[in-house]
Amino acid sequence: MSVPERFARIQFPLRRRLSLLTTFLVVSAGILAGGALALGAALTDALRAHTVGEAQRTASDYVDRVLRPWLVRGGAVTVNRGVPTAVGRELAHRTPDIVSVKVWAPDGTLAWTSVAPSRIGRRYPVGGALAGALRHSRATSEILGDEAHDRAERRVETRAHPARLLEVYAPVRARGQTIGAYEVYVDARNVLAGIESGRRLIWLVTGAIFVALWVALALLVRGASRKLRRQTRLLRERSRALTEAYDTLERRSLEAIASLNATIEARDPLGAGQSLLVERLALAIGGELGLGPAALEALAHGALLHDIGKVAVPERLLAKPGSLTAEEFEHVKLHADEGAAILERLSPLRQVVPIVRHHHERWDGTGYPDGLAGTDVPVGAAIVAVAEAWAAMTSNRPYRCALDPDDAVAELLDGRGTQFSPAVVDAFLRAAGGRPCELWLRPAPPAGTSRKVVERLLSAPAYVRDPHPARHPSAP
Repeated sequence: MSVPERFARIQFPLRRRLSLLTTFLVVSAGILAGGALALGAALTDALRAHTVGEAQRTASDYVDRVLRPWLVRGGAVTVNRGVPTAVGRELAHRTPDIVSVKVWAPDGTLAWTSVAPSRIGRRYPVGGALAGALRHSRATSEILGDEAHDRAERRVETRAHPARLLEVYAPVRARGQTIGAYEVYVDARNVLAGIESGRRLIWLVTGAIFVALWVALALLVRGASRKLRRQTRLLRERSRALTEAYDTLERRSLEAIASLNATIEARDPLGAGQSLLVERLALAIGGELGLGPAALEALAHGALLHDIGKVAVPERLLAKPGSLTAEEFEHVKLHADEGAAILERLSPLRQVVPIVRHHHERWDGTGYPDGLAGTDVPVGAAIVAVAEAWAAMTSNRPYRCALDPDDAVAELLDGRGTQFSPAVVDAFLRAAGGRPCELWLRPAPPAGTSRKVVERLLSAPAYVRDPHPARHPSAP
């Protein structure tokens, strides 16, 4: 890998982290801005309603105090054209924001007005906000803009005062009953100025609060991001160290097992070098059967260590030149269980245990140690059984000579479906490609074989054992 490619690979996670942090900050800013807008709008509406309500109550209460003594008689609103002019001047003098006042009887009769008194005593249709005040005792208020200046009932008031007005309707009550209504027009400039001042303050404070929240959140997230990066880096370093320690432990364990296996082969001259040949043959068969990487890894270790249990078998039995007695054979058969027991103590090799334990099982169920039959025999064990049988048949023994490859193939075919798995025998023959004698050559490891297994195979001699060197196509 070139230096620029390495630099790009190093920089990519950093850019990704920065991108994620930037995205988070932008999204959080948008969310907070939306929240600020919603809160500011809600507070502004609440301020407007509160300010208008206060102006409404102030105006209606003041008008009621001034006019009630002149217009309320016997618990009813009465028409009174004789209200002194001084009363109107007092309304304007004490509260200059009041533009005009009307007092209505329940039937729609105008009992009094401060503007155009010629209308006093006339009866008008009752509707809208006036009806709400008269019939439902509901006080209402509305700020009138220029668009309301042409309404017939408001022309007089707006003609005298063209500025924006606050229109107030408030019930006149006596003895718990609504006996009339006030219609008051107030100059809205002070009210609007108060609303605008409060609105600016609300937006200023709301904006400042949300900016402060965003800055605090950004600093918090940035600090958390840095801490997370430090912890991630530390975790990676520890994970790397742990992985290296685990690999070292596994390598040393395997080296110890390999040394033990070599010791066993040294004690058993008949099987010297056979384990590596069995491993090669097993991998060729496993590749033909399409086993995955994990299964090939277990198969390689199982084939290499299939006879490790012979460490518990007396050397005199391993080196005995003649046939074993029934008692001696029973003793030798224990090596399958002993090998499984040894490997069970090593967690990296626990998946190998079924292969080592059952590589002497037979397809017809007459094998050992558990008498498994057919597909109950683990496929790895069935593969090692064929590979070991081939290695044994094509090797010299004190009690017989090595079989010719064609004769060994005939033996495998004879045991197909009784001693050996038919599928495994067929895979062996496909791997041999019609030239079984070349199986002593170093085969290419099948796809998926782990690096450690490949290195072990490549570091071994090209030939494990050739009982017929003169027949080998590579032989001189």
